[in-house]
Amino acid sequence: VLDSQYGMYVWPCAVVLAQYLWAQRGSLPGKRVLEVGAGVSLPGVLAAKCGAQVVLSDSEELPQCLQNCRRSCLMNQLPHVPVLGLTWGRVSPELLSLAPIDIVLGSDVFFDPKDFEDIVTMIYFLLEKNPHAQFWTTYQVRSSDWSIEALLCKWKLKSTHVPLPSFGADKEHLASSSLPGRHTIEMMIISLAQSDG
Repeated sequence: VLDSQYGMYVWPCAVVLAQYLWAQRGSLPGKRVLEVGAGVSLPGVLAAKCGAQVVLSDSEELPQCLQNCRRSCLMNQLPHVPVLGLTWGRVSPELLSLAPIDIVLGSDVFFDPKDFEDIVTMIYFLLEKNPHAQFWTTYQVRSSDWSIEALLCKWKLKSTHVPLPSFGADKEHLASSSLPGRHTIEMMIISLAQSDG
């Protein structure tokens, strides 16, 4: 059972991903961006403010999270940003009819191991449909036993680690905010693995 409260809070990973987007802001105008598991939509809203064409999404099973995405858009003068119900691991008409995308965003989507394969499957589908797209994701290290590496191999995806100092996200107060607690946050960019021929 999903706890709808997950999507009602700005998690530290969202702030780190937003910091990365800010560092990349010069490359965002005109990019087609989909944020999955958007919650309060900080990364997607920032991408839209930087000139990207953004679609926000969260689970179709959590209408309050979808409403939260809409509210974030309205509060940030982005009333025309589409909000879709996309549930990890489920092929829906909304997923099938998505326009081409360049970047998929996901902050802290890898928080429950039971969902990892559904998330990676959806990302694979999106990247297969958009071979030059990338999945920019941040995640909080919650257990040294949790890994998506085997799933990335299974789905023929590769990941590139992005060091937090490379975009100024290694500060005690991430992105100049005072987030509670100490968090080990990592960032990676996932793309299709190149075939050998």
